[in-house]
Amino acid sequence: MGKWSRRAFISLGVLSGGALVLGIAIRPGNRAKKVKGFIGNKDETVLNIWVKIARDNTITVIVPHAEMGQGTHTTLAMMLADEMDADWSKVKVMEAPSDKEYANYALAKGFILENKKLPSFLTDTLNGTFLAITKQMGLQITGGSTSVRFTGTYAMRVAGAAVKEVLMKAAADLWKLPVEELQAQKSHVLHEKTKQSIPYASLAESALELKQDVNPRLKSPDEYTLMGTSPKRLDAPSKVNGTAYFGIDVKLPNMKYASIKASPVFGSKLKSVDKAAIRSMKGVHKVISLETAVAVIADSYWLASIAINKLPITFEDSSKASISQNDIYKMYLECFEKANKDGDQIKDVYKGDMANTFLVDEKQLSAEYRVPFLAHATMEPMNCTAHMHDGICELWLGSQNPLGFAKSVAEVLDIPIDKVKVYNQYLGGGFGRRSVPDVAIQAALLAQEVDYPVKLIWSREEDIRQDHYREANISRFKASLNQEGMVTGWENQFMFKNEPAEAPHIPYAIENQFIHYTETENPIPWGFWRSVDSSMHGFFTESFMDELAIKANKDPYEFRREHLKDSPRHLKVLDLAAEKANWSSSLPSNWGRGISIHKSFGTIVAQVVEVEIIKGKVKVHRVVCAADPGYAFHPDGFVAQMESGIIYGLTAAIYGEINIENGAVVESNFHDYEMLRMNECPIIESYIISSDSFPGGAGEPSTPGIAPALTNAIFSATGQRIRELPIKNYQLEMSKEVIG
Repeated sequence: MGKWSRRAFISLGVLSGGALVLGIAIRPGNRAKKVKGFIGNKDETVLNIWVKIARDNTITVIVPHAEMGQGTHTTLAMMLADEMDADWSKVKVMEAPSDKEYANYALAKGFILENKKLPSFLTDTLNGTFLAITKQMGLQITGGSTSVRFTGTYAMRVAGAAVKEVLMKAAADLWKLPVEELQAQKSHVLHEKTKQSIPYASLAESALELKQDVNPRLKSPDEYTLMGTSPKRLDAPSKVNGTAYFGIDVKLPNMKYASIKASPVFGSKLKSVDKAAIRSMKGVHKVISLETAVAVIADSYWLASIAINKLPITFEDSSKASISQNDIYKMYLECFEKANKDGDQIKDVYKGDMANTFLVDEKQLSAEYRVPFLAHATMEPMNCTAHMHDGICELWLGSQNPLGFAKSVAEVLDIPIDKVKVYNQYLGGGFGRRSVPDVAIQAALLAQEVDYPVKLIWSREEDIRQDHYREANISRFKASLNQEGMVTGWENQFMFKNEPAEAPHIPYAIENQFIHYTETENPIPWGFWRSVDSSMHGFFTESFMDELAIKANKDPYEFRREHLKDSPRHLKVLDLAAEKANWSSSLPSNWGRGISIHKSFGTIVAQVVEVEIIKGKVKVHRVVCAADPGYAFHPDGFVAQMESGIIYGLTAAIYGEINIENGAVVESNFHDYEMLRMNECPIIESYIISSDSFPGGAGEPSTPGIAPALTNAIFSATGQRIRELPIKNYQLEMSKEVIG
């Protein structure tokens, strides 16, 4: 699907003038009977769409999110099981099918309402409204660090608590006892006075007849038994012993393999292909022409890839063939100048007296920062297995939005969405890339042409050159400081505005602010990239804040502290990172230490990076990360995600760069789109603060702050300011005047 954003929901009429528009009340009720046919069997009772109980008292939690290494299957199951007082040793997890009943209303609810408190009597109607909208959108997405904070909060915990209540009510009815005298413990209902105990499984059928509360009482943190602990992840054993199934592992009877080659120039259509060139190759079955690509189907992927590289393929000329990297940056700068000249900048934040701010204070600073296009480069190559038969299109792949993929494929094939079946597998990395249905659409179009299953696998070259990229961007700043070295004015101009909306906003107490942007057509395919806009604005704002500290002749950590007087959560996180990093301690002459802080997806993260400069290149030795996610429901999993986001961000900061020449991507594989290697990885220390605020995300919030902390550390070591990424393009030299 396209860019899903809060604005997109508003355009659908969910919100109007800040008020919720309900229209006709839509109450979904308990949809257990609707989903029983495809998630349950005769030995199981489906109590609601999120939970079922087997006769042996095993509880299965149905999770509407993909597992791509982030541990969401475990954490969401924990949240439901804890509220249900389930026996964790008998809890299993099942990924929700790509059916419209599993459109993720909880995600949409959290995304739009943003923890707003609304009357409880509206809950069922709200759920129904959001369900109807997400069904229409085909929204079953895993992304935006929303799984735990939205689905966990608004679906998993509520479902677990509601099911426990009806199970206890069923036991009370059976024993003719007041429900207040009963307890729930390890998947049993107990009555302490009479020593009676009954497993949930024995109560399930009776409980199913009782109405579940849409606003059940949820546990307070002091009542948690699972949440806040770190049990072993449910997906780990199969990944260790090799039995885990990823999209690339799918094998079907009589299945063939396909390799594909699309136009190197984005949007250029296929002109001709000489199929005769490989007609005599044994094991090659078919050459299929698509609008912008050619595919070869063969007995093996290796054979298909050899064959497609032998095919003479010609694509039509495209207007984009003249576009190169410098042209794109030039276009951005022209947009800036035009917007400023015409006064039609798109305002994001405007407060205070910006008109006079820069006339009063003498000390001013301006700076411009740039970031390049970035690819995702997931470990598992892009792939999809498709089988078209009997009017049905079956798809096997790893997707971040299975229901959305079904919707997209149905539209392309012009068949009803219920005729597209998506069987989601584990994802070998997503980072936003697997929210785009392009490979699924291609596989479906190929399957339409043959009478057997086809596994389409993209080469790494196809993956790098046909991605949907994090856009290149430019951000300009201007700020003023008073005699005390405090920032009095802050102006920031940048290109484009995606999600999260607050990415360019600053936590600092600066009275006068003007944050604005311009929009233009982006000639390069855009896609969600880990932390989306925050991946850029973390670097932009925290680099400039560091420059302002030096301009004010102040320590960068203390300078930030002074400007966070109105943000106690930020201040606590910043202080913890500085304390654990021993910020004020001395370092060798060729070492440096840098700091940053950024809030994204509800989680505040501060990072301190220690570097050494060796022969003009940077060696990252240590990263100290402090984070306040409100509450870490699986602390080990949260720490793992902090580490993951840091490594991903370090890779981008040091190496990440997609260049455009003549309308095409220059880079092609890991030799020229490099990754951080194991021997380059620093020691990472992560510390969690529990503030009991509304839960924040884990998968993305550590990525935005690592680049500025790193470049600020480089400045501390060398006196050389990095304003354009990646760092690999610089020869780092030691300056005589280093301000540390």
